[in-house]
Amino acid sequence: MENIPTSAEINGLFANSDPGTVWDKAASILVRINPGYDTSLIKTVFDDVMSLFRGDYPGYSSIKTLYHDKRHTLDVFLCAVRLMHGVQLSGKRLSDDEMTLIMIAALMHDIGYSQMDGEEGGTGAQYTLTHVKRGIAFMKKYIAEKHLPSGYPNALEPMISGTNPALKFPMIEFPDERTRLLGQVVASADLTGQMADRTYLEKLLFLYLEFREANFGNYQNMFGLLRQTNTFYGVTREKLDGPLGGMYRMLRFHFNAVMGVENNYYLESIEKNLAYLSKVIEHNEKYLSMLKRGGIAEKSQALDARN
Repeated sequence: MENIPTSAEINGLFANSDPGTVWDKAASILVRINPGYDTSLIKTVFDDVMSLFRGDYPGYSSIKTLYHDKRHTLDVFLCAVRLMHGVQLSGKRLSDDEMTLIMIAALMHDIGYSQMDGEEGGTGAQYTLTHVKRGIAFMKKYIAEKHLPSGYPNALEPMISGTNPALKFPMIEFPDERTRLLGQVVASADLTGQMADRTYLEKLLFLYLEFREANFGNYQNMFGLLRQTNTFYGVTREKLDGPLGGMYRMLRFHFNAVMGVENNYYLESIEKNLAYLSKVIEHNEKYLSMLKRGGIAEKSQALDARN
């Protein structure tokens, strides 16, 4: 009888709060893609980004944004690695350098929320509209200081820019079509990785607080943001299927290889989240009682009341 993945195994795909566990998952996939891939460089970048979140990176305080947190970056990073595997299995072979670029871009795509010493005011959410440019500046400085290949920034800048929702992906200038494909992988991982998180709906309450700190958007309250999320997903799906080339579909090749089924568990998780969101919205003023995971609703309410 065919071994069907259990609910616990499927849920475990999105249990990405521990950096060590996420790295082990990623490393096991990298071996599948290319047993000879040297992980030393990307492991250094991974460790440095995690130290930045903790506040251990020289010249920076810890990253304090509650939606764009360490878990978000880990979700996106692991989704990118799984997506790379799917792309490889689809017949579009990736070079070692291309794999490294994808993973660096995924790890650094939201690094612009970090605050340098002397910038400790606020949570970093005040940089919502500029965080991508700030992240690119950090990336360029990091590449130079670590003496990484001088050509990396030329590829990484548009790849990271591809995660900026304020930019239309077709308008981003990539050095060539191959780098555009890498950018499609990163941007697809950013969108699918965050929306598949099992606490995605709860974390939207944190996203509202970030937007309010940044004076971004026209949301009257947390419920207003939740109510517009289905519309956001409609726009997101058009982007995934259009400018991003339907890259997220490659995830089914990965899951077929590692779990023996062609399900796209990211898409299934997103659809479950949105189906539950419809029920949450139906509760109107009692909506918070429906959001029970991680104590996030209680914490977001307390922060909302404090500010």
